[in-house]
Amino acid sequence: MGRVTERRRTIRIRDGIVTTRPDTLVAEEPLEIRLNGRSLAITMRTPGDDFALAAGFLVSEGVLASASDVQSIVYCAGAKDDGSNTYNVVDVRLAPGVPVPDITLERNVYTTSSCGLCGKASLDAVRTTARFTIDDTPPVRLEPTLLAGLPDRLRAAQEVFDRTGGLHAAALFSEHGELLDIREDVGRHNAVDKLIGRALRQDLLPLSRSILLVSSRASFELAQKAVMAGIPVLAAVSAPSSLAVDLAMETGLTLVGFLRGPSMNVYAGDERIALHTGV
Repeated sequence: MGRVTERRRTIRIRDGIVTTRPDTLVAEEPLEIRLNGRSLAITMRTPGDDFALAAGFLVSEGVLASASDVQSIVYCAGAKDDGSNTYNVVDVRLAPGVPVPDITLERNVYTTSSCGLCGKASLDAVRTTARFTIDDTPPVRLEPTLLAGLPDRLRAAQEVFDRTGGLHAAALFSEHGELLDIREDVGRHNAVDKLIGRALRQDLLPLSRSILLVSSRASFELAQKAVMAGIPVLAAVSAPSSLAVDLAMETGLTLVGFLRGPSMNVYAGDERIALHTGV
């Protein structure tokens, strides 16, 4: 099994003084996700929580909706020519009766792209594959002060980031601000997949009373993952993309960007934010 961090020799230059010392780096290795024995996608990830990553990825693709949809998730033995296991290939077996999607080149391009297909095609793809709707009844209602405190709590819980400075993080909070789970990964989409996959394996989907916070920008891909897991609120410390805003407006997702201290921008779903002044 790969490690979360690795040590590498580095030359440091500080104020003209040169020293040599080991540095702690975040590990990055490929993970091939197979579905019923057929290759579906390859992602570069930080090793760890691989089964959750695979499960979360399949939730994002509309393949899985509950723990009962999964028969097994295993590492593939004999992944190398000599028969040894690299722990970099995971096979997800669907439970009997769960539909197996058509695995095509077009699907692989769509699912592994960082930005998705352009415009309406992307929005239509999410609409047609979503297994949940965003249904927080009664609606989640958040004070801006509650949201303002979440980035510091996320940062405080990033254990590996403190050692490497090279990881994205994603966290799930309750509507009352309780930290429910946090995952770190070299890929921001992987961190979210790990969160969602862990929730699926605990049979907690849809996450209809949760807030998803990411330590990055809010891309279409991350908004897609929130929608597919039934999460009503996505907040990011950086900017959203235009397509992420379009998706949020179409699906009823509350999308908050530039969440930094008491400042934030609400791009969609402002009915969930307790606004006390004019906007």
